[in-house]
Amino acid sequence: MSDSGPMQRVRALVAPIVADLKLDLYDLEFRGGVLRITIDTPPGSEGGVTLESIALVTRLLSRELDHDDPMPGHYTLEVTSPGLERQLRLPAHFQRELGKTVSVRLRDATHDARRFQGVLVAATDTEATIRLDELDAEGSFVDRIVPYTQIDRAKTVFIWEKAPKPSEAPKKKPASKKPATKKETSA
Repeated sequence: MSDSGPMQRVRALVAPIVADLKLDLYDLEFRGGVLRITIDTPPGSEGGVTLESIALVTRLLSRELDHDDPMPGHYTLEVTSPGLERQLRLPAHFQRELGKTVSVRLRDATHDARRFQGVLVAATDTEATIRLDELDAEGSFVDRIVPYTQIDRAKTVFIWEKAPKPSEAPKKKPASKKPATKKETSA
């Protein structure tokens, strides 16, 4: 979505506030009367956005948006994090998720599958390269280059690690018991 006049003004208000808090403006969207502002930690940071950060950004932005009033009409402000499975809508989204597993749905079916999943290995301003989990005739993984204009929907895929079952947990060895000794008592 290209930034319209009101959205450009919103971005101009939001970006410095988010940057001052050492956060990134991940996405900005206005749909169905909801102004959704998605914030994230900078790429390479440990952890994610905290609830406290979301609450603080909400308070600060609410005050600024009420004062400047860049959006016509009534709307609901929603400040959120991108979550574990992030929507990829912009080239910058793809570029910051290199090396991660992504799921892609194309606008139109071509000679290849309309839906596929793989590892995002490259992203430019116009296209993404996804390494599929299949081999070509030479035994190399297949890389699928997809222009963003062909992508209907894309998101990262969170891979849940298998938790060990209680029976699979490392077992402790029982403490070695010393043979009981009888104390002699004098009578």
